[in-house]
Amino acid sequence: MSILFTNIAELRTIDAEDTVLRDAALVVEGERIAWIGRASEAPAADTLVDVGGRAVLPGWVDSHSHLVFAGDRSAEFEARMAGQKYAAGGIRVTTEATHAVGDYDLTRLLLGRRAEAAAGGTTSLETKTGYGLDVEEEARHARLASTIADTVTFLGAHVVPAGTDADEYTRLVTGPMLDAVRPYVEWIDVFCETGAFNAEQSRAVLEAGKAAGLGLRVHGNQLGEGPGTQLAVELGAASVDHVNHLSAADVRALADSWSGFSLTDPSSPRGTVATCLPACDLSTREPLAPARELLDAGVVVAIASNCNPGSSFTSSVTYCVTTAVLQMKLTVAEALRAATHSGAIALGLEQETGSLEVGKYVDLHILNAPSAVHIAYRPGMPLTHQTWKRGQLVHGAR
Repeated sequence: MSILFTNIAELRTIDAEDTVLRDAALVVEGERIAWIGRASEAPAADTLVDVGGRAVLPGWVDSHSHLVFAGDRSAEFEARMAGQKYAAGGIRVTTEATHAVGDYDLTRLLLGRRAEAAAGGTTSLETKTGYGLDVEEEARHARLASTIADTVTFLGAHVVPAGTDADEYTRLVTGPMLDAVRPYVEWIDVFCETGAFNAEQSRAVLEAGKAAGLGLRVHGNQLGEGPGTQLAVELGAASVDHVNHLSAADVRALADSWSGFSLTDPSSPRGTVATCLPACDLSTREPLAPARELLDAGVVVAIASNCNPGSSFTSSVTYCVTTAVLQMKLTVAEALRAATHSGAIALGLEQETGSLEVGKYVDLHILNAPSAVHIAYRPGMPLTHQTWKRGQLVHGAR
């Protein structure tokens, strides 16, 4: 069945030319976009959806989240707001709470968080394991996540369990644990940071994942300068996430990884995306990631929610985009691209989603506003009117 979306005040395609169409229309056939252009030139379709003079843009591509968890860490947040510094050890609190919850209730929590994300315009969602930290639990979390998220990342190397030798635990992650989660995941990640995994251990995790056919991601340079970014670039990781504390050499390495990339050439080589997580930065009171510097250097920058119970309990990519514009010195167009097409690049999904182009999925975010500029112009307002994923309405009324 074909659907004509018409009376679109502003259509932002986020394609290579950053096309912005006024008085636009869009025709879909099933899950795919079939036509884009001016409303006056639109072909006929089986069904019409009058957008009512609203803005349409691609759905958010949230390339970094931790949705498989139970429990509450609001007391930790309150203490941090009173001056206590964030540390990775709080992960263990969530691990204990999540172990105590059965499959039914954990799935219910996952579905609720996915629905919250859709209500804010998110159509593509990555999530990670990492609150299991033993073979059985990590496999369980990966299995449950694979039924709800668009892509799943194995993060057994999130933190070393209390009372465990770090090297011994790394061997568990790269052996039996990796084998157990492999049927359910597409990526492997490691928290390369003081208090988590050092450079040697992180390399072992990433190389084991690569040998198992998984794509690579890195949590790096969140709490201070360290080896995470350089390691991510060296091993060809799809992204390094957080990137709050970067040296000049880190920025150069990231920029060099994109030296052969072209938005207009799908076959051009991909470098390592620098994924900024501004909601987390505000919650942990770390300096905001240097997105402006990275973009100016030629790095592809993504923006994601980092939804998790300890340092960023929000799935609102809209909030993150607003923060990027108001506090990280990105233009509206740059922030929108970072949360859509660049997030898709970080997940290897850019040929399917992240922009509105003929042949791609019908992943739409329709705003209660005449322009996407209102996302930053009216911060904090509930601007999502409808969310469409692969041609199906997943949030909002017809």
